[in-house]
Amino acid sequence: MIAMRPALAALLFSFSSAAWAQLPDSDTSDDPKAPQPAPTPAAAVATLPACNQRLPALRSPLAFAPGEVLEFDLDAMGANAGKMTMQVQKNQNGSLPVQIKVQTNSFFSKVRRVDATAMSYLHPKTLRTSRYTEDATENEAHRTVDVAFNTKDRKVRVDYTLKGKKGQSNYTYDHEGLDVGGAIYMMRQLPMKEGLPVCFDVYGVRRMWRMTATVVKREHVSMPLGEFEAWHLSGVAVRQDKPSMTREVHVWISDDERRLPLAAVGTIDLGAVRATLTSYARPGEKAKQAEGKEQLKW
Repeated sequence: MIAMRPALAALLFSFSSAAWAQLPDSDTSDDPKAPQPAPTPAAAVATLPACNQRLPALRSPLAFAPGEVLEFDLDAMGANAGKMTMQVQKNQNGSLPVQIKVQTNSFFSKVRRVDATAMSYLHPKTLRTSRYTEDATENEAHRTVDVAFNTKDRKVRVDYTLKGKKGQSNYTYDHEGLDVGGAIYMMRQLPMKEGLPVCFDVYGVRRMWRMTATVVKREHVSMPLGEFEAWHLSGVAVRQDKPSMTREVHVWISDDERRLPLAAVGTIDLGAVRATLTSYARPGEKAKQAEGKEQLKW
């Protein structure tokens, strides 16, 4: 399943990654003077996996609508680390915005303190990303990111500020280019079936990653929020400019009309990260919240 610098990307790599858990990943240092790892022997150089197929046609209608709010508990290193909220906004200038907020709790803030907000601007039918923004504070460092996706040329322009200093990066992508938040909503619309291959490029932590995944199987998931039949997706995110850097990803999405992102497990520099859905509110439905302290089971 699924950094805000990496806060939001860890979400991708945990909610898939997506860390669903938007916890920072220090593997991608912003400091050009930081010590670099020793060169990899030529015989062991990793390569970027090929993306041999486009994403399949997405299901319709959409499983979500403006007003939907999802809340997650974030866990890192075996301890509760904070909360994440994902909210679908009203259509804005032809886009469907999704807001993602992440905040670590007082306990985890002793390790890393994160307070971040991101916005994914999606095409209301195709769910492809047109723009993605972040405003985050990690410990005492403030960071903003504004990412523009040019679907015609398959280019991505990243304008950012870090501690008051401005910078810019430019990337390209293959068949599909998404952001970490938008990728979660896209996965909710996949025509799930066992063995379905999925491949796309995704922006996170000021880098582009190649995500390759497979729908493993349909599983029964027992969690404090209730009992669900869910599709389990398993994959790996590989950094395009550094294929030796990979992040394993697992995501569970409910097999019903709501297609809820139930949980995501991934890895960052701190170890395993997990995001677990604890409540949801949807237009026209009674809000649902987790009860009790049962552990997630499958």
